[in-house]
Amino acid sequence: MRFSVVIIVRNGEIFMRDALDSLAHQSVKPDEVIVVDAESTDGTQDITREYVEKYDFIKLFVEPGTRGEGRNYGVKVSTGDIVAFMDADAIANGLWVEEMKRAMEDADVVAGREVRLGYTGFTSLKRVGMMHKGVDITYPSVNLAYKVSVFDAIGGFDSWFKEAEEVDLNFRAVDAGYKLVFNEKAIVYHRARETFTGFLKQSFWYGFGRKELTLRHGTLWQTYEPLEMVKVSQDESIWKLIRLGASFFGYIFCKVTGKKETMKNRLRESKASER
Repeated sequence: MRFSVVIIVRNGEIFMRDALDSLAHQSVKPDEVIVVDAESTDGTQDITREYVEKYDFIKLFVEPGTRGEGRNYGVKVSTGDIVAFMDADAIANGLWVEEMKRAMEDADVVAGREVRLGYTGFTSLKRVGMMHKGVDITYPSVNLAYKVSVFDAIGGFDSWFKEAEEVDLNFRAVDAGYKLVFNEKAIVYHRARETFTGFLKQSFWYGFGRKELTLRHGTLWQTYEPLEMVKVSQDESIWKLIRLGASFFGYIFCKVTGKKETMKNRLRESKASER
């Protein structure tokens, strides 16, 4: 089966060489690497074009849009039977493609292990899991692969989402009965936020995305373990509570703005039906 990798990026010149080098030197080469650039204003496109000239399986496309729209576009122009998603600020382990393909032999969706690099206070934090039909659906799109037939069948990424679009995608895949498996040997190294401000922003949008999920799918609180959200272990320290606080503000912000948006949409629909 043909294996495609899709990377979306905007202004990621400091990361691109590492990401593309890691994909160019795999034990099993991907059939194609598709870089979807959202109109970067730095040297991202120039760096990528260097790799396009050097490796015939690396391709560059320029397409503005949200993260979900960028990944959907990448899948659309891909030629693979399997499409794997990786972020520009990540580095694939040399066995990543090989392990993804092996796991996909008995799955519809494969999530790999994310090893976070950076300040220990940030990297030690664990994801807040969310279970659906007994399956963790919170695996991020920095290390995620789909059979294209499955991706198309569930409609791809929902561009309505500002955050959590990959959780929504996994939710719909599992809800439709497709098999999602985790392969701890399919490793991607991912850079954590480097500043306190960056960490707060990330945490804020993390909470924003979780509220988006409830606006889309109804209440999901039964899928969480509340005590695990606030319990602080020795290796997580106070940073977990800081993340929780920032996420709470993001959650409330989305709740308020989401209600306003819903009311606007209903008003538009009402006016349209009166015409």
